[in-house]
Order: sequence, then structure tokens, then C-alpha cells
Amino acid sequence: MRADLWQRGCERLAAELPDQQFNTWIRPLPDAEVADLGDAGATVTIRVPNRFKLDWIRTQYADRIENALSELAGKPVRLDITLAARDGAPVAAVGANPSAASAVARTVRDETRPSPHLNGSATASAAALPSRSRLNPALTFDTLVPGRANQMARTAALHVAGAPGQMYNPLFIYGGVGLGKTHLIHAVGNALLADRPDARILYLHAEQFITDVVKNYQRKTFDELKAKYHSLDLLLIDDVQFFAGKERTQEEFFNAFEALLAKRAHIIMTSDTYPKGLVDIDERLTSRFDAGLTVAIEPPELEMRVAILMKKADQEATPMPEDVAFFVAKNVRANVRELEGALRKILAYSRFSHKDINIQLAREALKDLLSIQNRQVGVENIQKTVADFYKIKVADMYSKKRPASIARPRQIAMYIAKEMTQKSLPEIGELFGGRDHTTVLHAVRKISAERQKNTELNQQLHVLEQTLKG
Repeated sequence: MRADLWQRGCERLAAELPDQQFNTWIRPLPDAEVADLGDAGATVTIRVPNRFKLDWIRTQYADRIENALSELAGKPVRLDITLAARDGAPVAAVGANPSAASAVARTVRDETRPSPHLNGSATASAAALPSRSRLNPALTFDTLVPGRANQMARTAALHVAGAPGQMYNPLFIYGGVGLGKTHLIHAVGNALLADRPDARILYLHAEQFITDVVKNYQRKTFDELKAKYHSLDLLLIDDVQFFAGKERTQEEFFNAFEALLAKRAHIIMTSDTYPKGLVDIDERLTSRFDAGLTVAIEPPELEMRVAILMKKADQEATPMPEDVAFFVAKNVRANVRELEGALRKILAYSRFSHKDINIQLAREALKDLLSIQNRQVGVENIQKTVADFYKIKVADMYSKKRPASIARPRQIAMYIAKEMTQKSLPEIGELFGGRDHTTVLHAVRKISAERQKNTELNQQLHVLEQTLKG
């Protein structure tokens, strides 16, 4: 087999892939190790510097690389992606054992991180910085349950973790409360810290930045503020909507924003709404927020809620039966935070009562939550909430009027009624002015399909659902 198989494979990938993708993910890879197995084929081993680049290459490019190499070799080629050793740390193949890769990544991070007890000026400052990053080490990509609701945001975050300062800068992630925005930006920070222990990373809530601005304004020490923020490699800032109406804070954040982008540092922000939906924030800031990549995290779908429950139960060393996970997921829909709260109640109830986890136990543990839902969410309440939200009359919900300004909210109310109550289609139709069940079915299917494609509609539905759940 020709020794230049990997080089020829890269040349083919360079011709097939967009330049940005090839230059970011394939070109930086070291030369692969090719083991010719004769008639059985060949094994090509490539070593990547961290788990996050490994995950991305394996999920996005592995099949394509194998196919290209197999065609060039004229026989089957198996791709083996492994984690490269660093400073004597062991190399682990991760294709078959992802947990082993995580262990190696943690070992590499721990062994290569500078000691926080060093004395001296610049060295001590750099060494102490990781501990001042305010990152939660438990919030990683490994502990984040992937699904359709967070797929685009997670993909973008993985890309930033693997190649900070290159694409998607700034990265703006928005969505309702408890959907995993904070988890995701911590995951990026932890990924970069594992790869580059000396990276200057800072996570903070927007309110902390406001506090820093006020403090430095009172002391007239804005040089300290600049020294703290302008020198970062990665700034992770939660809930930028809290900057609303605070002109001096916005001015200082604008300055920090510009300084960081100029030095190719990366900025990731979260908010409860998309940039142009932010109120009382200077337009020059919102335009910059929107200049990189803006992605939404949506409420988790049923299958993702089930996966979240089962994974978090496993982390608590108390596996949850799948039928119980489905029961809880069908009744707790708003966000991940509510799912976690429901899980804690069930686990506590199981431990205190010394009973196995089953649907009956879950029903007993969550009886207060279920009774509140059953009491609060009725079709009449849905009609009033939706009417108030879209500024129409409640009477329009069951009238025969058909202008879009009325018909659209009516369809949304029908959809929510089907999702959040136990009413049948004919029963819902009756409560909407005696409409036929086929009218209700059309509305439910239409809004459900649009929700998957229309981010703004999905956000509005999420707000309405959370309002109805109290």
C-alpha cells in the first residue's frame, strides 16, 4: 500500500469539503499512521488533541474519510480516531470507549494545569486564572444530553470549543429559562480549559458585570476593569438582557466586546430572546450580538426529556425505568430545570419510603405538581392566556371571525389545548364555538409543523406554556 495514502486522502477531502471546514478540522491533523493488513484491508489511525475535536470529527467526517481512503486504497480501510498523548499522558482509543477518553482528557487537564501555589507576578497570575474562571466542572459536553431541541446550539458550541476565535464569533444562544443555555457555555469553557490549561477564560452572569462596572465607576478605576476583561481568551456571559437600560454598563461592555474581537478572543452570550428582541439595549450592541451566529435552544421534545431523566437518574446511581421516565416526561414539559426538580422528588420519595421506583410511586411523589397542572390548565384558561398574549378578545376564540389576526391565535390556542389538556378533538372544537374536530386537527398539525421551523413561533409557544404552568 502506498505510504502517501493519508496525504492523498486529505487532497481528496480538500477538493470535496468547503474550505472553512477543511482548514478548521482536517488540515490541522497530524499525519496518520497507516497499518496495511493485506487482503483484510488497512487501519488508519489519526490522533487528535482533545475529546471535543475527536467527537466532532468522528460524528461529522469519519464516514467520509473512511470512504475516501477505501476508494484510494482499493480495499476496506478502517479509521481509528484516538486521543493524542500530551506530556507523557497515555493515549486512549475512544471509538469504542468514550468514557476512557473523558478520563484521559481529565488526566491531561489535571497534569498540565499550572500549580495555583506558584509565587511570582505574571506566572502566578496565569496559574491562578483557571480557578478564577468561575466554571462549573460538572457542566461539560459529556453531561449534556443532546437532542433536536439543542442540536444546532450544541454543534456550534462544539465548533467554538475546537477552534475558538475562528468562526461563530460572537456566538449568541437564546431560549427560555431552564433549557440548558448555561450548561452549554460552561461546556465550551471546560472544553477549552482541558485543551489549553493556560487559557484565560471567564464565566459570569450579566449582573456581575454590572456590579463590576458600578464598583469601578465609584472608584474611578476603569483601567482595572479593562485589564480584567480585555485580556481574556474566552468570555462567557449569561443573560445579557439584564444590561437593558444601563447605559454605562453597555458602554463598557461594548468596549470589552470590541477589544476581545480585535484580538480574536471568543465571546459567547446567552439571553432569553434573540438580539433584535432585546429592549433598552443600544442598537450598536444588538447589531454586534447578531453579527456572528445566533442559535436557539428550544424546549426539549418528549424523547429528549426521557433521555435527560434517565441519564440524570443514572448519575444519581438510581436508574429510572423507561415507563416511569415517559410518565414524568409527558407531565413535565416546560424545561430541564423542572425535569430535574421532578426527578429529585421521585428519588427522595423512593429513598424515604424504601420503595422501588414505578409509575405509582412517581404519581404519589408528584401529586402536588400534577394536581396544580390539572387545576390550572383548562381550555378556558388557555383561551384567555393566548388572547391576552396576542391582544385579541377572548370572545374571538369562539367567534366565526376569520381575519389572520384572530384565526392565527385561535389555532395556537387549539394546539396548546390539545398539548396541555386531556380533552378530545371534538371536545376542544365544541369549546371553540362548536367547530368540527377536523378544524381542530388541522390547527394542531399546522402549528406543530410550523413550530419545528419557525424559531419565533416556538419561542412564543414556550412563553405561553410556561405562563399556563404557573
